[in-house]
Amino acid sequence: MTQLVAAALFFVGIHLLISGTALRDVLVRRMGEPGYRGLFSALSAAGLAWMIWAYGQARVPAVTPLSEYRALAAALVFVAIALVVFGVLTRGPTAMGGEAKLAGEDAARGIHRVTRHPMLWGFALWAATHMAFNPEPANLVFFGAFLALGLCGPLSIDAKRARRFGTDWERYRARTSNIPFLAILQGRNRLVLAELRLRNLAVAAVAYVGFAWMHARWFGAPLQ
Repeated sequence: MTQLVAAALFFVGIHLLISGTALRDVLVRRMGEPGYRGLFSALSAAGLAWMIWAYGQARVPAVTPLSEYRALAAALVFVAIALVVFGVLTRGPTAMGGEAKLAGEDAARGIHRVTRHPMLWGFALWAATHMAFNPEPANLVFFGAFLALGLCGPLSIDAKRARRFGTDWERYRARTSNIPFLAILQGRNRLVLAELRLRNLAVAAVAYVGFAWMHARWFGAPLQ
């Protein structure tokens, strides 16, 4: 368990203490954007691999105390996967390499009308569901790391974009929200279902079925 805690702290730490802070700006000035991204990607991959290995060592399979609510867990995981898929297929200004969209008029469209951080909210929902339905210590640490990134990561990204893009970012931020549906409820945007596209939903459904099959094969339990 010590290895898992250390790996989780490392993985979350490099994202929250480097990626969205002024330290990132210093590193970019010294290394250049490509050099920084290469180093950070390598550190992230190493941290994730370490955390997965440590989780495998510390994990103790157990029966969830909420087994009668597995249908609810499955539904929540589907929503989580859909958020990730929609985020990948609808590139926005908060994604790596998507900054150029800030200058366009269509930046706050599609899933970005709902939240400007769909992928991170998807990871947060996926992690929170696993923590609620499988509250063993190893699960709380492993999935807690993803939950922390999902909830705190948007704040870090927003601060980074604000420092770098100023007025363009403020225009986009005024039309969107970090918290899902908040901008729509406040009248700063509107939900346009046609922009979400059935193709994206179909990809999410296929991804869910694929992950469900792999989850059952690898862990001997339904996806949740």
